[in-house]
Amino acid sequence: MDFYDNTYLSKRNVVFGKNIVSTSNILASQAGIDILKKGGNAVDAAIAAAAALTVVEPTSNGLGGDAFAIINFKNNLYAINGSGFSPKNLDINKILSFNFDKMPAYGLLPITVGGVPAVWAVLIKKFGKLKLIDVLEPAIRYAYEGYAVQPQAALDWKESYNVYLKESDNLKKEEFKYWFDTFTFNGKTPKLGEIVRLPYHAKTLQDIGNTNSECIYRGEYAEKIDAFMKKYGGYLSKEDLNDYYSEFVIPIKTNYRGYDIYEIPPNGHGIAVLMALNILSNFDLKNLTPLESVHYKIEALKLAFTDTKKYVADIYSMRTSIDEMLSKEYAEQRALLINKNKALEPVSHIFSSGDTVYLAAADSYGNMVSYIQSNYSAFGSGIVIPETGIALQNRGANFSLDSNSDNFIAPHKKPYHTIIPAFICKDSKPYAALGVMGAFMQPQGHLQVISNLIDYDLNPQASLDKPRWQWVGEKNIELEYNFDDTLFSGLSSLGHNVSKKSHITNFGYFGRGQIILKNDNDVYFAGCDGRTDSAIAVY
Repeated sequence: MDFYDNTYLSKRNVVFGKNIVSTSNILASQAGIDILKKGGNAVDAAIAAAAALTVVEPTSNGLGGDAFAIINFKNNLYAINGSGFSPKNLDINKILSFNFDKMPAYGLLPITVGGVPAVWAVLIKKFGKLKLIDVLEPAIRYAYEGYAVQPQAALDWKESYNVYLKESDNLKKEEFKYWFDTFTFNGKTPKLGEIVRLPYHAKTLQDIGNTNSECIYRGEYAEKIDAFMKKYGGYLSKEDLNDYYSEFVIPIKTNYRGYDIYEIPPNGHGIAVLMALNILSNFDLKNLTPLESVHYKIEALKLAFTDTKKYVADIYSMRTSIDEMLSKEYAEQRALLINKNKALEPVSHIFSSGDTVYLAAADSYGNMVSYIQSNYSAFGSGIVIPETGIALQNRGANFSLDSNSDNFIAPHKKPYHTIIPAFICKDSKPYAALGVMGAFMQPQGHLQVISNLIDYDLNPQASLDKPRWQWVGEKNIELEYNFDDTLFSGLSSLGHNVSKKSHITNFGYFGRGQIILKNDNDVYFAGCDGRTDSAIAVY
């Protein structure tokens, strides 16, 4: 029986409820709903689901990763940047002496401080109704008692095994062995449906809950990470962890056809979504042909992404202001560059894939949460702290090695970041929490889903189900296997280098999203992505 053969596409209806959680894994969605039933609010539920995802989907996030969130709480909008900085002791001259073409993706070098546990503690303290240890209970239970591995996780686990095996063989370095000690069982990755237990992970989650995450940054686990780095020649230290606190920020926004679209400001690249929407505001998509509409979206995205990759960095290092980048006048100038009959030749970029989890939660009090966390590439750097379950992220792989770039690698600096939650308000009222994970696919997924909702009035499930495209550099466009053949031919005739991905490759390759919307009766309605193990839980 082939559990990945979905030849006959199933239909998912929109789900309605007064309390609702939508995540990429049914066990995580249930964890969130459990906490709501115990008296928690949407923030408590979101953190419960996020913690559960580090257990049931460790292939896409973990305790050593970063997290961002946009939260509507009591009709006020808040945003948090839970990304970490590079180590203070980073030796830039030594790194440059290796003459890398780009930052390495795995090993000790791309590790940055992880912000996930800090974000959990801060959000629960500021907005939660329950204690952190109570919110983490479902995740701890899954880790101790075991859970059945879902299809997407099983697929990604096997792929990660091959990646880390290659890295450890090539480098012949002992520090990789702890990934295999922690995340393989009898030398193998778990099969779909197999029961997995992660006792070290459970113990760490319990300590995080009991100390409000202080054990990670200023306690036992900071010492363990420091000792590991000293043993193997890494840069991250307990001093870096001691100095880390997640940061509340003011979300950036643009108005698109009467809707206020919010994203996290740089170092994240959510600004690319807003810039592309500003460009598209100059065109009446409803009155364009389907081919013209797709072509204009691709071109707007390419223009926005070209700027984003050039200008976005740690916000304290950016020489170009956010106001300049989001200027409507600038968007008008960029829109003039779009030729309706020909694909643009943008500055070449090579995009890399990444694994992330996005979730949304909402409660009967009116609170809504748009939340995302990630280790960047699957489990991250391939470096796991022994007997802790902490897989350290490889977010530093996104630093530039060009000394002229705002994103040039430096000590105690945040790198260009790919994870982006989004939020939409209509008439100053909360309307939607949404996100589409997948590294450099994320702004592209946001753009397409937001346009589906606003330009074409699609419901949240249809907005997610609609086949997607992905720009991967130069004139190269990849389409989902079920993308309209007529549009395929039309895009080719305009000069796009178009290819289709197979059904199996499609499984998560074009992003995995969740959407929760709120109607005028204060009832939520949600969609979840069929490209992964997504599920919605309500009561």
